[in-house]
Amino acid sequence: MRFLIQRVSSAEVSIDSQTVGKIKQGFCVFVGISDSDTTQTADKMIQKLVNLRIFSDENGKTNLNLASVNGELLIISQFTLYADCKHGNRPSFLNAGKPEPSEQLYHYIIEKCREYVPKVEHGEFGADMAVSIINDGPFTVWLDSSCI
Repeated sequence: MRFLIQRVSSAEVSIDSQTVGKIKQGFCVFVGISDSDTTQTADKMIQKLVNLRIFSDENGKTNLNLASVNGELLIISQFTLYADCKHGNRPSFLNAGKPEPSEQLYHYIIEKCREYVPKVEHGEFGADMAVSIINDGPFTVWLDSSCI
């Protein structure tokens, strides 16, 4: 499982020019799921996500997590996080999870995050989405379940 986390001042996702999710300060999280991922994998990643201390404290040090700043989450499914560009110039997505189990796990992640964060917005799995982000910093973090 892969999370690409961007600390944002605001973020919004729309489908067919209709906003389906919008947050203020918090994280925009792009989620990639592989066939080997499970709810246990998701639980570990979510714990790391919600406890990630990348907001500045009163001294300008990155010591605060989402809860400390009343942060919000925007969660976007993105199978392209599993792009393999080793051969040629056209990425292969064979390492991305199959759609049905990945979608179930994506919805599990959203619901589990709601146990920790009061406002969790999200995109639509498999949809063609437009995502607008005001990256705060910029500050972007890559989490891969094979590394935690």
